[in-house]
Amino acid sequence: MMNSPTKMPYRYFKWQNILIFATLLFLLISALPNLYDDKVKFHLSPINASVQKITTIELKNLFDKYNLSIDEISTTRDKASITLSNKIDKVTVNNLLSDEYKDNFRIESVVINNMPSWLVSLDAKPIKLGLDLSGGVLFVLEVDTKQALFDRLKNIALEIKTIAMEDRIRGVTVVQNNGNKQIDETNQNLLVKFPHSAKNEIDTLFNKIKENYPDLTQQKDKNNQVTLSFPSQKTSQFRQETMKQTLKTMRGRIEELGITEAVTLQQGKNHIRIELPGVNDPEEARRIIGATATLDFYQLAENSKAAGVLRMIDENGRKLNLNSKVVFSGSNIKHARAGQDQMSMPLVNLTLDAVGGKKMSQFSKQNVGNTMVTVFSEFYRNAQDKMVKKSKVINVATIQQHLGSQFSITNMSSQQAAQELSLLLRAGSLTAPVTIVKQRTIEATLGIDNINNGIKALSVGIGITLLFMIFWYRTLGVIANVALTLNLISLLGLMSLLPGAVLTLPGIAGLVLTVGMAVDTNVLIFERIKEELKRGHKVLQAIEQGYKSAFSTILDANITTMITGIILYTIGNGPVKGFALILCLGILTSMFTGVFVSKALTNMVIRKNKTPLLGVNA
Repeated sequence: MMNSPTKMPYRYFKWQNILIFATLLFLLISALPNLYDDKVKFHLSPINASVQKITTIELKNLFDKYNLSIDEISTTRDKASITLSNKIDKVTVNNLLSDEYKDNFRIESVVINNMPSWLVSLDAKPIKLGLDLSGGVLFVLEVDTKQALFDRLKNIALEIKTIAMEDRIRGVTVVQNNGNKQIDETNQNLLVKFPHSAKNEIDTLFNKIKENYPDLTQQKDKNNQVTLSFPSQKTSQFRQETMKQTLKTMRGRIEELGITEAVTLQQGKNHIRIELPGVNDPEEARRIIGATATLDFYQLAENSKAAGVLRMIDENGRKLNLNSKVVFSGSNIKHARAGQDQMSMPLVNLTLDAVGGKKMSQFSKQNVGNTMVTVFSEFYRNAQDKMVKKSKVINVATIQQHLGSQFSITNMSSQQAAQELSLLLRAGSLTAPVTIVKQRTIEATLGIDNINNGIKALSVGIGITLLFMIFWYRTLGVIANVALTLNLISLLGLMSLLPGAVLTLPGIAGLVLTVGMAVDTNVLIFERIKEELKRGHKVLQAIEQGYKSAFSTILDANITTMITGIILYTIGNGPVKGFALILCLGILTSMFTGVFVSKALTNMVIRKNKTPLLGVNA
């Protein structure tokens, strides 16, 4: 006999079954929040006690008038609450309530989920949806690295003039780019002229320049002039660092907006792509994302040795002559928080980093009683599509005492202005001008249509697959279908657990592909079992040998697919990343359910050498 009837094949130990069951239960619980929908709840609170209470009938008539679907309306003595049954109507309802009640009521909105309390206590969360499924806003930003390098050289020119002034070297002039502001990055330079200066003084000047700016190359053109420029390698490095800093700043601003599903990545050499799923107010996002906010602190020219003068007018119409050299800038700000002074006037409390604190300490110590001016600047494109810098004086203050790393900007125009300024400063000032070159709003209704169409495609694919497996493999087909269902549940649970996982429309295509891969795993195993049965093995031994011999083939196939998925995720962006993520996670769950869960179920269902199996009589 080829097989001994008394020999029992290897079975999973009880602890292995317990481990598989515990894993499936954990992933099932993680997937449960996806069964519950988010809802938007508005709260209307009276500004003061004299405001008349809103009635439920009044609110219901208002929403019926505009054909808006409301899930629930409740009123108490202190506030009225409105729950929407459709998140799409959030902006419409918010505008309607603002028009009707903003003079007498504070209007607040929150997104709630009707999950049971025990799921909430576990901090379980549903899968985050991408821009194409939840709706939102897409921005493409252009980073002007050429202007950033121009400003960098401009600051160096001011520093050279300051050194010459402090060392009393007369006749030194610095010309930037031969007066051409539109010159490209690789050809930007400074031309230092010194027609009447002594040689030893010039040597001292250029030694200090070399010491302060070692990356600058010095090329002597004539006897009395030297060209300073950055080598092409340093220029490229400066551009890359500028893009990296801008990306970091943009991500900081998005975090301040409270958007956790955003996608922010570099696109090409000088562009940044930002996807903001679920954003219902594109103008608010545009105001924060598109603001090239910089904050600079100056001293008056009459109170210092000014290498250059910057002329500005404050909000009261006073003409101010500022020393062009910045005392310190917004890049030295570590933290900013809006607040109020003792007179309830809005202000922004600033905390500087070590470098900024040292600069502020030295400056304030030497300038007690003098004036410090705070200038807020931003770049935008005008009607001729040219980059224009707009600067305004937001604060003129007299330094009363020796300051350190903490101080306040007072005389803000409003509390909202203070809040926005503190948000921008917390996220970081931009070192390069940034403008929005593309903005696209995707309606939430389109996202719902995409979800419905994706679910229909997935349902059709799963339905046909389930019927085929039952028809072709009978008992083992039922086991495969159970494993396939558990595979989808496990994949949803795994995506819900990962904080960076976002489901996109191509991700739904990845789910359909995962179904095929999971079935392919079972088909390979079942066909191997059939081969073993035809060779004369008993049912239980054929099952054991089939799983064992198919495992290496399944593992090799999934590893090669996983490598492809990792490459797609690494070099791709947006929808490609969404597809690659589902593909990689689907491989993991398909291996788990198709091999281990399926085998455990097979061992539990088929416990005897009964025949026939898969149409083969053993």
